[in-house]
Amino acid sequence: MLDVYNQNVSANHLDIGVGTGYFLDKCQFPDGNIRLALMDLNVNSLRAAGKRLIRFKPEVYQRNVSEPFRINTPAFDSIGMMNLLHCLPGNMKTKGIVFEYAKAVMNPGAVIFGSTILYKGTKQNARVKFAIKYCNRMGFMTNMDDKLEDLQESLQANFSDSSVKMIGCEALFWARR
Repeated sequence: MLDVYNQNVSANHLDIGVGTGYFLDKCQFPDGNIRLALMDLNVNSLRAAGKRLIRFKPEVYQRNVSEPFRINTPAFDSIGMMNLLHCLPGNMKTKGIVFEYAKAVMNPGAVIFGSTILYKGTKQNARVKFAIKYCNRMGFMTNMDDKLEDLQESLQANFSDSSVKMIGCEALFWARR
């Protein structure tokens, strides 16, 4: 997943669903003049990532990504969504609205990239199957109906060029505006 960041991150980047900020902390930005923005609904994630990434003086936006972002800021050249989609309610078709909202804050030629855990149509060993079902039951994830074809369809509906690579049940994706 760090390779996905290193291949796609720009010096004008928005990260959505920031977690702890691990990938942003470890990735290689293309130059030293970095504009970094963090977006998440969870204030604890924003605080943790903001503290870890303080050296970049990040812009911070507490937003529900299932609604229009409503941020009055210049557009971005890259957007990261690592391990976000499988945490959103609904199925991959309804989650695809996030791509429409993200597109609204992307410059022409910008790239969006990320990963998500898919359930339907993927092969899982017993441990993975148990972990996914447990995380869904506990409310950490909502991905029992998520499948590759729906992710591909959502990307293609919003972007001129896109790709999805499966590694086990993890989908690594990118799309260009």
